[in-house]
Amino acid sequence: MRAGRLTVTVAAILVVIGGTTAYVVTAATDAKQPAGAEQVSQAKTGDLLFVDLAGGQSRVEKLAEGGTRTPTELACQRFYAAGGTSVCLKLSGPGPTYAAEVSRGGKVVKSIGLPGIPSRAKVSQSGNVVSWTSFVTGDSYSVPGGFSTRTGFYDLRTGETAESLEHFAATVEGAPLTASDTNYWGLTVGSDDRTFYATLASGGFTWLVKGDLAAKAVTSLRRDAECPSLSPDGTKVAYKKRIGRLGPWDLAVLDLATGEEKRLPGTAGVDDQATWLNASELAFAAVPKDAKLPAVHVAPADGSQPARVLIPEATSPSPVM
Repeated sequence: MRAGRLTVTVAAILVVIGGTTAYVVTAATDAKQPAGAEQVSQAKTGDLLFVDLAGGQSRVEKLAEGGTRTPTELACQRFYAAGGTSVCLKLSGPGPTYAAEVSRGGKVVKSIGLPGIPSRAKVSQSGNVVSWTSFVTGDSYSVPGGFSTRTGFYDLRTGETAESLEHFAATVEGAPLTASDTNYWGLTVGSDDRTFYATLASGGFTWLVKGDLAAKAVTSLRRDAECPSLSPDGTKVAYKKRIGRLGPWDLAVLDLATGEEKRLPGTAGVDDQATWLNASELAFAAVPKDAKLPAVHVAPADGSQPARVLIPEATSPSPVM
């Protein structure tokens, strides 16, 4: 990711977290299972899981359909759950250091060390493939010592753990991409646990790419689309897109069959990987006007109404389907 696009976001994260140490390790799963993972697994269809930012605790909570909120003991910087699997991007040690803690059925099954500050997290519908993105310092190709991103995934079926997608073969606008500054973020995996969409950046440009986890290859679809999120039925992709050449992002939804793109009103300023609540609604985190912390917003995917705040001082919305 280009350093200029990361400056504001990274600075805000560093103020809260206080720096990072870049490394990649795989940590052993703690024999003592935390209560939070089991509490999350008890969420019911129709509940909305999210990270509560009030008070600086970053605790996962459940919002029931009737509006009742129930806190859990799970603390995460980013969180997502689907298909009985959850991933919690969290502090794991001094430095600080971070890990992606993967749980299934209320039990922690894997803890994967992250190379930097947690940024995005997703789980495929089946619960079989967990993905994440983190900010990494020291390996920016454009600015020595600057920030870039690292995106990886873990397949619960095979145990495959990929720390990065940068070794995938990339075809961009009809030609093989061989540049050394290739960077990925915002991985979203389809219902077949193989097809995925992500953002690819190189040479100061970004592309929405479609990829294959088994073939380890990607192909560009269009420019200027970041942090994609695939709809439950696999027919649409939501992503953030610049308003003008240097403006803020807003959300757009692409119909994969027709190529029609719709910008969603009331989403200006979003810097998040949106989540599909169902076939017709999206949720995302953004900082409301005159607020200091992000709030979870909801917007109709057809652009018929402006986005509205659903949960103040919250992030990482994750619907229980």
